[in-house]
Amino acid sequence: MTITAAMVKELREATGAGMMDAKKALTEVNGDMEAAVDWLRTKGLAKAAKKADRVAAEGLVGVAVSGGKGVAVEVNSETDFVGKNADFQNLVRGITAAALGVSDVEALKGAALNDKTVSESLTDAIATIGENMTLRRMAAVEGDSVAAYIHTAAADGLGRIGVLVALKGADNGIGKQIAMHIAATSPVSLSEADMDPTVVERELAVQTAKALEENAASAKPKPEQVIQNNIIPGRMKKFFEESTLLNQKFVINPDITVAQAAKDAGVEVVAFVRMAVGEGIEKEKEDFAAEVAKALQG
Repeated sequence: MTITAAMVKELREATGAGMMDAKKALTEVNGDMEAAVDWLRTKGLAKAAKKADRVAAEGLVGVAVSGGKGVAVEVNSETDFVGKNADFQNLVRGITAAALGVSDVEALKGAALNDKTVSESLTDAIATIGENMTLRRMAAVEGDSVAAYIHTAAADGLGRIGVLVALKGADNGIGKQIAMHIAATSPVSLSEADMDPTVVERELAVQTAKALEENAASAKPKPEQVIQNNIIPGRMKKFFEESTLLNQKFVINPDITVAQAAKDAGVEVVAFVRMAVGEGIEKEKEDFAAEVAKALQG
């Protein structure tokens, strides 16, 4: 497979690796971007890359809470300018409120909004505002109490990142603090038990390959038993501490974990949602020269 300059650039931006290292990684794995990231990590040349770092889409996330239920909704638009439009903001706010009464995004599309369905209201807004829009997803949490937080708010309850935290017990203010923590740290899951097994397997494969390679290059190699029983489990423990919400160091007080902070406040975190605009939508990249050439061609 031909390794293009665009592929090298994308990998460099995702991992912070040097140009030659990025090119070599892509060559070694025949152009597979995710495998190239793992190859660089195995060599100690990159940190884990998140797909969210390589995506772009516009629009707004809305959050709403009623009683023990909280919802987050993402509505995408073509440009960030629309996110500042009052009509679009009112639409997203209305869709978010409607989401409190349904269980998933398909039901939400058929839910009532201003004497029409949500889908029909979106269609009308597209005609009025003149830009394509899509109701992309929704998520919900439930608990004895739910806290919500919007990071980089565009209006009340609307912004680029929305967070919900469901608690067992009465929220005395700790909920919003944990929500702000989640916005900043973007945990992968609530706990180790909740993490996607494929994510765990991939991380284990990277850490195993890295540990074995480092040991082979060491002037005083350790017995493989030590690598398998001590080094690799230790690295996986650190991964879980950094990636799972309950085990992360609480940003407001790094001396304790989020789980301990919740316990000290008399509550337990039972679920969370962190929704960011454009998460998981691959960005289309086109250099300026290509854009001009395309325009000239009509």
